[in-house]
Amino acid sequence: MKPPVEPSTETLRKKAQVIFQALQKTYGCSRWHSPRPALDEIVSTILSQNTNDQNRDVAYQNLRRAFPTWEQVRDAPVAKVIAAIRSAGLANQKAPRIQAILRQISKERGDLNLDFLTKMSCSEIREWLMRFKGIGPKTAAIVMQFSLGCPAFPVDTHIYRVTGRLGLRPAKMNTERAHVQLEKLFTPPQYETCHLNLIRLGREICLARNPRCSICPLNGWCDYFQRIASH
Repeated sequence: MKPPVEPSTETLRKKAQVIFQALQKTYGCSRWHSPRPALDEIVSTILSQNTNDQNRDVAYQNLRRAFPTWEQVRDAPVAKVIAAIRSAGLANQKAPRIQAILRQISKERGDLNLDFLTKMSCSEIREWLMRFKGIGPKTAAIVMQFSLGCPAFPVDTHIYRVTGRLGLRPAKMNTERAHVQLEKLFTPPQYETCHLNLIRLGREICLARNPRCSICPLNGWCDYFQRIASH
């Protein structure tokens, strides 16, 4: 049996546009929370790894109360940083990682001011950010899109799952390549709203276990639903 032929990029672009409109009709034109400066967003996104938004926000607020400047976070005993961010989980990993990034930036730049990034191209920004251990494609894309106004499509676990079920990416495509794939299928002005609406769909309807397909606004365009509906 021959493997199924993957749809062309143009076919997927057309499907993506239909999906974008359907999501916008359901959830509206979603917008990111108050944008943070790039360094703040880097730390916040690291804190968000393997936890939920509430735990991330509590950890971030605790960290800023304990250490009002990033220089203080950089220079603090690691045990105190761990204690401040414990609510985010994996604090023993995240605290040293955050401090290492802050120290590396300080060593390279002389301070913790990232304003210079605004003068770089999007590809240069992505390359610069991803040199740091702990900053992968998702963190880089979040900082680019939401702090620096540089078009990028962050892919978290919800978006990766949802786009796989919808058939917007090959099933075996990894998350790093999925960032590039979705940037091709949606237009830069759509990235923010689509990113947020896909996450909401993944949290409320397209659940990892027992997805609520019958009430999904996208079930008419979903490869996964079409397969299960035919059985």
